[in-house]
Amino acid sequence: MTDINDNIPDRDEGVQNYRKIDRYNPELITSLSAHYQDILQQIGEDPNREGLLKTPERVAKALMFLTHGYDLDAGEILRSAMFKEEYSQMVVVKDIEVYSMCEHHMLPFFGKAHVAYIPNGHVVGLSKVPRVVDVFSRRLQVQERLTNEIRDCIQDTLQPLGVGVVIECRHLCMSMRGVQKQNSVTTTSAFTGEFLKEKTRTEFLNLIASKLS
Repeated sequence: MTDINDNIPDRDEGVQNYRKIDRYNPELITSLSAHYQDILQQIGEDPNREGLLKTPERVAKALMFLTHGYDLDAGEILRSAMFKEEYSQMVVVKDIEVYSMCEHHMLPFFGKAHVAYIPNGHVVGLSKVPRVVDVFSRRLQVQERLTNEIRDCIQDTLQPLGVGVVIECRHLCMSMRGVQKQNSVTTTSAFTGEFLKEKTRTEFLNLIASKLS
């Protein structure tokens, strides 16, 4: 699948010599591109017209990027930055951008995730929490499962006193087709340990609702 996507301008040669380097599995891209070319024909398009000549390859690469979470181990990402620490109050990382693909229609859903945990002897590098969100969101998903997978990964890996996850997303499968409701937002939540207690859960929800002055 996807290894990396680099945009590299040649030094001192300006924008005209801008080079984009895409690193993908070439055999997989070729196979997927052939399928997308057939899809274009099936919907009545001409895949040989100028605007569509490279579309199958572009879509294949986009799909590989949007689903590259299958190749990543979220638990290993957390373990790479775990530190012993006696801090035992709530740690909250909120407003984490989420971009995922609905597995029912393969249309995007997007929004924000709010993640909290109460350490039990270990903390984790703050950037690793958004990375965990990315690992699971870059797969074909339903929002409910995505919420649980983030919760379970942090709970199983860090063994904290509790984990809280809230995700708020807009789903294009609802706004572009079907009921066509453009302004609806879906909210899901998942909790373990101390977050199952109303007092702790309320503190978490108040923290993610507040804004810094």
